Amino acid sequence: MKKLIKILLLILFIPIFLFSIFLLYLAITDFKPDHIMAIEIEGQEAEVDLIKDSIFNLLTWNVGYAGLGQEMDFFYDGGQQSGPSEKLNQKYLHGIRNSLREVDSIDFWLLQEIDLESKRTYHINQKEGIQEMLYNFHHSFVLNYVVAFVPVPISNPMGKVKAGMMTSSLYKPSEALRVAYPLIASWPKKMVLLDRCFILNRHPLANGKDLLIMNTHNTAYIYDPELRVKELEVMRRFVLGEYNKGNYVIAGGDWNMNPPDFEPTADFNGHKFVPSKVKMEPTFFPDDWQWAYDNSAPTNRQNYKSFVKGENGTTYLDYFLVSPNVELLMTKTMDFEFEHSDHNPVFIQVKLK
Repeated sequence: MKKLIKILLLILFIPIFLFSIFLLYLAITDFKPDHIMAIEIEGQEAEVDLIKDSIFNLLTWNVGYAGLGQEMDFFYDGGQQSGPSEKLNQKYLHGIRNSLREVDSIDFWLLQEIDLESKRTYHINQKEGIQEMLYNFHHSFVLNYVVAFVPVPISNPMGKVKAGMMTSSLYKPSEALRVAYPLIASWPKKMVLLDRCFILNRHPLANGKDLLIMNTHNTAYIYDPELRVKELEVMRRFVLGEYNKGNYVIAGGDWNMNPPDFEPTADFNGHKFVPSKVKMEPTFFPDDWQWAYDNSAPTNRQNYKSFVKGENGTTYLDYFLVSPNVELLMTKTMDFEFEHSDHNPVFIQVKLK
């Protein structure tokens, strides 16, 4: 009887021991960036531009690591898959690069979810491919998802992930920073989720002020509004501080929540609207700051199954915030119907007052 008990205890102990070793491995290899880090500016050699222009075109797009096009579902959203086939991955990446080529006259690109070396996208360096398309731009790239092994889903683990986000600008910035958001996920879940942040690019203007371009990718899958506010407070301190110095601020990206008081048009370009579980509070930023979005089409779709227009729920997560000294001239959601990513791009044109 004692021998049987020992065997049973050993059977119970082995998986607990192995799981503990795995958690230790994740802790040792965990990505731990500083709160604020300087970013190397890649691209053509040039002096920092003193910008004389006052009208600018910007586009934000979460490209979904070329892994979440129309045919895909995703296990975090109730689907089954953790990554595309190699053929689909190539198709989506080719489509994203073509889209970047065809959308011209952009001064600032704000891109999220770009893989460098990940199992889910066959270890292709997507950053290099995108930079080749934007060869005359200056690039600020940061890592925000570095995990040695993501163990879910059990049937086909996501495995190694190394990915980030990038701001590409026609004008060389004088400064580029990675600013970390607080880790609001619980342990040990936070060791296999993104380390959220925003990119801050500073561009000196001919009038002696600065133009701040901020590229953000906020938390998903955490729906406690008090925790989400902790992220936004970091952003708010930066943007209000810069505006109070007389600088111009434009912040855009994937906020993972509907903009304040968002209501879609009746048609919503034929899509089915589903509001996000967390919404941006209208009072979080001062009233004279403007949210830039186009409510005629969605920017994000549900991934519980492959995309069928009118069946999958869609919503609006990608948009811009501009300071009171920036005039918003145009906002347009570019409805690609989620052909190559589970997000649509958003374009704005602004004028500095």
